[in-house]
Amino acid sequence: MCTRCEPLVSSAASPSPASAWQPRRAFLLAAAGAALGGPALAQVNVGNASMARNLVPADRIETAGVQQYGQLLEQARAKGALAGDGNAQLQRLRTIANRLIPFATPWNTRARDWKWEVNLIGSKQINAFCMPGGKIAFFTGILEQLKLSDDEVAMVMGHEMAHALREHARARMAKSAGTGAALSIGAQLLGLGQMGDLAARAGTQLLTLKFSRSDETEADLVGLELAARAGYDPQASVSLWKKMAVASKNQGGLSFLSTHPSGPDRIQKLEANLPKVEGLYKEAKRS
Repeated sequence: MCTRCEPLVSSAASPSPASAWQPRRAFLLAAAGAALGGPALAQVNVGNASMARNLVPADRIETAGVQQYGQLLEQARAKGALAGDGNAQLQRLRTIANRLIPFATPWNTRARDWKWEVNLIGSKQINAFCMPGGKIAFFTGILEQLKLSDDEVAMVMGHEMAHALREHARARMAKSAGTGAALSIGAQLLGLGQMGDLAARAGTQLLTLKFSRSDETEADLVGLELAARAGYDPQASVSLWKKMAVASKNQGGLSFLSTHPSGPDRIQKLEANLPKVEGLYKEAKRS
């Protein structure tokens, strides 16, 4: 075991030796992930990422995401709600992330340089997200209230990672601004003024951004493939959304479902794609 290897994901605080994460078997998997192929060799069919995203520079959206993420962690830390490195649930999340992340780069080459981070926030909210730039957060509510298995956690995480990898937030913000405004924003972000104002507005929007139905379907399928390649059971995608559907009927204030509505069509699309990734899952389990 190489004790000098860095983990794929980093924490807000320096980890203690006793809570060191899973060493990077992930480094060895990264080459395999590239060999397995990106979108050109993907088993799920999601097409090309939206060209609208090019109207807004990626680095600025990622910077806004990092800033918003940092602010959220600071707020959680101030309330005593940010899980420490020794937290078992946090360790569980980071172990799952370390298996998923090596398969991310083929979907977006920028992900190679992202400083991936996973944190856990104590809250009853059923919520999780991945900011542009690879900043992942789970709320304890989604783990505890839905009693998620590791496979189901991987489906949630893969889905959120897919939103970031396919740059859905970047595309949605460009589209919502309108072509002319987006081009103006792009110019501003490139140094022609009002950069800080846009970054601030982008940051506040990222946590509450509602994606289109096509974005949600794309994130479901890309996340499904990421999880399957990492050795997580694709069937968990169906059980996850069935749990979400039950939770949406029984409880109010489900933050996750306000931006990720559940429904029978979602489950049907996942079920239709299960055969496409089953072989990836079986191969991952064998290796």
